[in-house]
Amino acid sequence: MERSADVVVVGGGVAGLVAARDLVQGGADALVLEARDRVGGRVLNEELPGGAPIEVGGQWVGPGQDQVWALIKELGLRTYPTYVDGEHIAEMGSSRYQYTGRIPRLNPLLLADIGQAQHRLNRLARQIAATDPWRAPRAEELDTQTFDTWLRRTAHTAGGRAFFRLVTESVFSAEPEDMSALWAAFYVGSAGGLDALINTAGGAQQDRVVGGTQRIALGLAEELGDRVVLDAPVTDIDWQPSGVRVVTRGGPTVRARRAVVAVPPPLAARIRFAPGLPGDRDQLVQRMPMGRVIKVNVAYDEPFWRHAGRSGQANSTDRPLGTVFDNTPFDGSPGVLVGFLEGRHADTGSRMDHDERRIQVINDLVGYFGPRARNPLAYIERDWAEEEYSRGCYGAFAVPGTLTRFGPALRKPVGPLHWAGTETATKWAGYIDGAAESGHRVAGEILPELS
Repeated sequence: MERSADVVVVGGGVAGLVAARDLVQGGADALVLEARDRVGGRVLNEELPGGAPIEVGGQWVGPGQDQVWALIKELGLRTYPTYVDGEHIAEMGSSRYQYTGRIPRLNPLLLADIGQAQHRLNRLARQIAATDPWRAPRAEELDTQTFDTWLRRTAHTAGGRAFFRLVTESVFSAEPEDMSALWAAFYVGSAGGLDALINTAGGAQQDRVVGGTQRIALGLAEELGDRVVLDAPVTDIDWQPSGVRVVTRGGPTVRARRAVVAVPPPLAARIRFAPGLPGDRDQLVQRMPMGRVIKVNVAYDEPFWRHAGRSGQANSTDRPLGTVFDNTPFDGSPGVLVGFLEGRHADTGSRMDHDERRIQVINDLVGYFGPRARNPLAYIERDWAEEEYSRGCYGAFAVPGTLTRFGPALRKPVGPLHWAGTETATKWAGYIDGAAESGHRVAGEILPELS
């Protein structure tokens, strides 16, 4: 079956759906090809006992994420705050802290070290233009070292370095030695500073969408109607300056004047392009792997930690389940704790069988919250590295040497081919907001060319 359109969009995540919606609203005929049997990409809802939706993919929205907040409003969705009342738990090595507010009462020397390193990171991030970080004054110096190298030179205590390793795992689902220091600084700057990335109230984890964040993608797809084609993984894109021919496995072949490729860089690299892409674009996607995370929602008959005066928020520099939040649905039942095996912990966890992994997760929750965490109603996990059409989460990152050598190819169109996805965003890269920004951008590139 062959179809035609002004623009074909490869990928039915938020980036692709926003691009298609903007194009249609601008008068173009757009068609979305999605490999899965659903829309949403890395945002996905499943069901808890009793039928309440729970997010197994991206879920939070926060202040300053203007693009996603606009979508939420336009689609008539509601949000509610992540539960933060009560004591948080922080484990730093052999020390355990139960505290309220933002910062535990750490050893003053450790606290000072973390503070000065964060100040230097934020100052560095402010010096890097999010549109072209490869042009920053110290770009070459930063891009030729890992973030781990930068941290070892900046954080002076073992505890400080352990703290920033935990932060890196939590934010990037990768290790500091995996990525370029320039990428890390760009990413922090794109969010407006480290606090915006790691805070709950006032930060990226502040709010949740009633009914789950996949409702954003579902709402966009509903507006687009039969312009969204599911079960249509793209295998080949033949392109010339005059247009494209996009081939799917099991779905339609589409001819269009323009194409938007709105999938993560490693997946874009698996599409066969004819003629082949320019070397810089091809080298770029070879150097942008995905992070690795196993997300786990554990449900209980009630949020028992709240009754004990705890927020459900916990972090540890040593436990595999290094970050935990209260993830209870809007109506308050059942109680849910969400935790993450990230980076190296996801590597190890993925090599376990399901029962071993479940035991490890439950043991960590018991360590945080006591014996009532031992017997949950349900255990729901999602290993995003095993997802054929994601191959990881939360997003892709650049390894050393990538941005300064090939960064300009990140967003630069190639003939009729345009690139979207949260990794291409200039604000909130890696987040749902960044995906929405990229969709708006490519639609803005294309519409004038169609006139």
